[in-house]
Amino acid sequence: MQNPSFERARALLKSTPLVDGHNDLPWALRSLPEVDETRSAAFEVDLTQPQPRLHTDFPRLRAGGLGMQFWSVYVPCRLPGDAAVTAVIQQAELVHTLAAQYPSQLRIVGTAAEARAAFADGRIASMLGAEGGHSINESLGVLRALYRLGVRYMTLTHNDNTPWADSATDEPAAGGLTDFGREVVREMNRIGMLVDLSHVAATTMRDALDVAEVPVIFSHSSCRAVADHPRNVPDDVLARLPENGGVCMITFVPSFVSSAAVEWDRQLREAMAAAGLKHSDLTARHEFAGTWDGPPRPKADLADVVAHVEHAREVAGIDHIGIGGDYDGVDELPAGLEDVSGYPNLFAALLDRGWSEEDCAKLAGENVLRVLSAAEAYAAER
Repeated sequence: MQNPSFERARALLKSTPLVDGHNDLPWALRSLPEVDETRSAAFEVDLTQPQPRLHTDFPRLRAGGLGMQFWSVYVPCRLPGDAAVTAVIQQAELVHTLAAQYPSQLRIVGTAAEARAAFADGRIASMLGAEGGHSINESLGVLRALYRLGVRYMTLTHNDNTPWADSATDEPAAGGLTDFGREVVREMNRIGMLVDLSHVAATTMRDALDVAEVPVIFSHSSCRAVADHPRNVPDDVLARLPENGGVCMITFVPSFVSSAAVEWDRQLREAMAAAGLKHSDLTARHEFAGTWDGPPRPKADLADVVAHVEHAREVAGIDHIGIGGDYDGVDELPAGLEDVSGYPNLFAALLDRGWSEEDCAKLAGENVLRVLSAAEAYAAER
């Protein structure tokens, strides 16, 4: 017999768009061994059929009740300068091609109102998120061009610093944001692009909040007080979200949500450093972890994620939390959230813990749609 709360969660996600802040399907598709670089990866894999090598396909998206996705147009930090710009444009083109390839499933949208309309029409509303400020190569013109391509947030850094902003997983250099970094934040506010503070150092978070005139987001981060990983958000920053109006979208990444996994990741980082390798290089990390003779990686589960959601609610408030799974951006997800079909499990768990359906709706997507509307309104006045 199905859990009644699961059925309530499924019903909720049919009436309220579930907005996920971060899914790396575009890069995951591009990285599949059979993908021909001379063709778009959109044509190489049939996403209407189950794809067990991926976390994401349309049958599981429908089972999970997803209403809107920020598709990550990620490019690795190892790509320098103009190469990063080229790659991010290719990634944006891939998302547009996917939407054209599957018009009954996806619709590219540019505003919160368009997202609601797509959801009402049975489509998954699709926006783009540029993961890493290195992709603009210190050009505000490129930033504006990405907005025209449908990018509605940019993560200020990825795992490495940019020349103008410090990353959470690199050695401090700028001390937060430089003057140009502050100019980037102001320009993002002006054009209506959300400032994403996932991946950035706590100093960068604080500097961005000092500058921002528009609500910020964390597209895929959890709570540092619950799991002490530098990718997570400190309580003093969470506590500033009500004044700013922003949203922290809790991620499911095991090494961010499980304290045991955080410790394992720390040991892995030390072992890589001893071998002269960069832990922040995702390719090098994956290869090293596959041969490392260290302890087995601890598992995370749904309860770990619930702990972060509830802590963020306690510190920031119900109006300032959301969901950013990071599907297809990591190789393993918590038990109960293994792929995109698992979202109802999270909401069922929260309903079981006494959450109201109204509060679950805010977490699911209403908070993020409010932030998008605020960014649009600010830009319209400029």
